[in-house]
Amino acid sequence: MANTPHKEKLEAAIRNPKCGQEDRNLLQQAIQYYEQWIANTTALTSEGAERVREMTAHLNEYKDRLEVELIAQNGSAFIKRQKGQLKLDNSVLEEFLIHLIHPAIIPGLPENLELNVGPTRAFMSLSFNPSGVAALGEKPSVVVKVKDQDFILGKEIYYKFSPDHDFPDSTTASGVIPLAVLAAECKVNLDKTMFQEASGTAARLKQGCPHAQYFVLNEYLDMSPEDCRLTAVDNVYLLRHAKRLPFNLRNDYDAVRRQRDAHPIDPAVILRFVENIDAFVNAVWYDPNAALERGSFV
Repeated sequence: MANTPHKEKLEAAIRNPKCGQEDRNLLQQAIQYYEQWIANTTALTSEGAERVREMTAHLNEYKDRLEVELIAQNGSAFIKRQKGQLKLDNSVLEEFLIHLIHPAIIPGLPENLELNVGPTRAFMSLSFNPSGVAALGEKPSVVVKVKDQDFILGKEIYYKFSPDHDFPDSTTASGVIPLAVLAAECKVNLDKTMFQEASGTAARLKQGCPHAQYFVLNEYLDMSPEDCRLTAVDNVYLLRHAKRLPFNLRNDYDAVRRQRDAHPIDPAVILRFVENIDAFVNAVWYDPNAALERGSFV
């Protein structure tokens, strides 16, 4: 199955009954630009930092076409107002991140392991909820809590629980845990409330998988920067080095155009994020046998 979250959002917007014919035509044009963006990205033969820089150049070109030349300049009031709810903008980053998880960029990826990459649900917690003592001999009531994430790197983990070691169907509960060892939230604009919510999600994610890492990728900052070390968020990447436009200029084409020209997505920031992923993928997360040699538990 194709992992194309942004294209799916474009197609869903076209089917939206509130979307007028002019906006549908605009979104059809966006799909043509999208196909060109993906073709340019997948055709790259470069590796490492050069590939990331070239990918970021194609990303900036596509986002400018979609968000400035199409939506800001020619979109209706509806499409301008609802582009966030329709996820037309942040889903571009979601799909871009999928293409970063590539052996030409992260050479330490395991070759024979099919990983879950992209927007999906991620495991938060597992608990048992028996109705009483007698229920301990019955099929376990397993409660798995998950939360939608914009981007994850992980793997599905399958489980079976039963009070009987032979695992008969009548008393066996089975299911799947979508385990994320790395997650990222993609935000066009990041305000204080969003950051606090991300901090809470990061803490819950790490309760379920203590070795996990959690990042926020943001285009325009709408808050004062904070020290991530006081939260469970590993880092917030400010992709454009820019603050959000004032409210009265957010739908002003000329203001949006000037800001985009002055603050494109910086490939150096994307590279810092990639370096984090690469170091994480190639690290030994925990080796208890090395504790005596190291002189500490961690």
